[in-house]
Amino acid sequence: MIEFLEIGVPKAVAYRISGKISQDEMHEVLQKITAKIDDFGEVCLYQEVESLGGVEFEAIVEKLKFLVSHGVSDIHKAAVITDKKWLHKVVSFEDKLFPKTELRSFSVEAKHEAVDFLRD
Repeated sequence: MIEFLEIGVPKAVAYRISGKISQDEMHEVLQKITAKIDDFGEVCLYQEVESLGGVEFEAIVEKLKFLVSHGVSDIHKAAVITDKKWLHKVVSFEDKLFPKTELRSFSVEAKHEAVDFLRD
């Protein structure tokens, strides 16, 4: 499930993930990302990951279509907030894979630091 959040950063799409992500939810996230890119020329992502119960195959296809058409160059920064150690490692790896996008992970206790990171 995806729940959208307001964090006070105009060019950010912010959401919380808990459980399985459906195709409809992925579509809604990608629509919001596209709208921010249209409005600001780039987007920042704020993702709180409480639990990840999988992703519907159709949601993965939806995300891949988006990446093929848009790439990641319009994603300026991404902050992932989680207490899952393995996810911190994934974010660190992805930061090296995508040098034009600044990716950082934060603990749940450091949510305010994540927002400050996106604001700068």
